[in-house]
Amino acid sequence: MIAAHDVVLFQGDSITDCGRVHNAPPGMEVDQLGRGYVMLATSQILQRMAGQNVKVINKGISGNRVTDLRDRWQADCIDLRPNLVSILVGVNDTWHGFLHGKDRGVPVDVYGRVYRELLEKTVQKLPGVKLVLGEPFTFRCGKVTEAWEPEMSQRLAIVRQLAKDFGARLVPFQAEIDKALRVMSGDYWAHDGVHPKLAGHGLLARIWLNAVLGW
Repeated sequence: MIAAHDVVLFQGDSITDCGRVHNAPPGMEVDQLGRGYVMLATSQILQRMAGQNVKVINKGISGNRVTDLRDRWQADCIDLRPNLVSILVGVNDTWHGFLHGKDRGVPVDVYGRVYRELLEKTVQKLPGVKLVLGEPFTFRCGKVTEAWEPEMSQRLAIVRQLAKDFGARLVPFQAEIDKALRVMSGDYWAHDGVHPKLAGHGLLARIWLNAVLGW
């Protein structure tokens, strides 16, 4: 799914951002990519596709909801002319509502509508673009309570349907995390139920690489 000379763009919230240096100078790949699954996955891509001039960009921003992605999509996606766009967004749309007040969250119907608009704009402005949609997920520990489950399940269903509707590759993060939770509890994989620890980021990178590239 990644070809020689492709520009690969990762988009999302803090899970994707993971401490990247937003103004890192050219050539500082680790600073540009952060310390999470994007960097771990990219290390494998660049290793296995050495000499094929693949470029990977991370534009995740901590705290973002789908509405925040919409507001910066032209500059942080369309203008970069990526060949492949990988999107992981949704947990903050629930997290902010539960922890900071309902007005800070994004209702499920708005989430689905805005997400669809983003994808429509992307395929219109970037003909031939390859889309990768990550399942929004939790590790069901820490600040994540059972009260989140109905809403997160609805967001998950929306992303799965969007992947079908747009012919996108679906990255089954939640499905695979559920398997991992049978091996070790959530606090092994994540700090607070949302933000992965090192093992969690390694798990996400493996899931992404397997779903997108079959590695």
